[in-house]
Amino acid sequence: MQIVEENLRGNEGEIKIIPEKIEDLWHLRFLIEKGDRVFSMSKRAIQSDDKLRSDKEMVVVRIGIEVERVEFHKFSNRLRIIGKIFSGIEASGFHTLNITTGKELSIIKKWKEEQLERLRRTVESSKRPEIVILTIEEGEAIAGILRDWGVEEVFEERRSYSKNYNGTREEFFTEVLEKLKSINFRFLIIAGPGFTKKDFYEFIKIRNADIAEKVIIVDTAAIGRRGFVEVIKRRAIDKLIGEVKLAEETEIVDKLLYGIAKGEKVAYGIEEVRLAGECGAIETLLVSDDYLLREREKWDVDGFMENVRSMGGKVVILSSEFEPGEIVSKLGGISAILRFEIK
Repeated sequence: MQIVEENLRGNEGEIKIIPEKIEDLWHLRFLIEKGDRVFSMSKRAIQSDDKLRSDKEMVVVRIGIEVERVEFHKFSNRLRIIGKIFSGIEASGFHTLNITTGKELSIIKKWKEEQLERLRRTVESSKRPEIVILTIEEGEAIAGILRDWGVEEVFEERRSYSKNYNGTREEFFTEVLEKLKSINFRFLIIAGPGFTKKDFYEFIKIRNADIAEKVIIVDTAAIGRRGFVEVIKRRAIDKLIGEVKLAEETEIVDKLLYGIAKGEKVAYGIEEVRLAGECGAIETLLVSDDYLLREREKWDVDGFMENVRSMGGKVVILSSEFEPGEIVSKLGGISAILRFEIK
């Protein structure tokens, strides 16, 4: 994310930004809320000057809308912002701003501290190298790209063959390598059980020395989604980009699940968590981002988070796109690790 201009008085005002990656569009889904005012260039149908013609022509204009709804379309790589027009060629009616990477937009709102912090983290994360995680075993390979919300699966390759039949195994390796070559990345983590990952690495060294130089090998017990989680838990990525938020989230949620299993120093569900907050018992508050979207208009969840921080607690907002956040979402969307028991 690139911040082009920032005009804030306190936490209120306009920030002009350009999303540079698909992750930036995903973050904007949580930064832009109903009632915010957003400006961007967009196509708008207007009546032709020729009064004898009934058709309309499309023109590109800068339109300002008051937001009603925001939708992130991951598979089409765009953010749709729907709202009522208050500024533009026709300051009436509704319009949809389709935001893609490289398209500038301005957001005018009263910014929550958590949103400003998220925006700054997004700007910083844009400096990170892009990382691909390939999980592989005999006859099956699943690859994903590390995103801010988790690991996005990008391809899967399966082939049945006998391990001793090198011809077909070589074809399998060749196909996986070709798919990797189609992705732009700076580092490649090859993970999985057994020796297949090391055999594939040796294959890459012969076929493509440039990619081989980008490789880190990690042992995992599984491939696919579970393999991605194992790679992050083992903090292999830390060697490349320093402290990774996902690794921290995974460890915190593991601690939460351990506390639930033992019945010790945890709270989950809104009633338990609110009570823990009133008692000043919250050490770490965990909130899934989908819960924030649902609940912000129902109760002052942002005020609750600030209160937890003011009492020395830590607040962690997790992506429901990845397993740690998905677990918290299934537990009601809000959970807490406690300093002391409240029951």
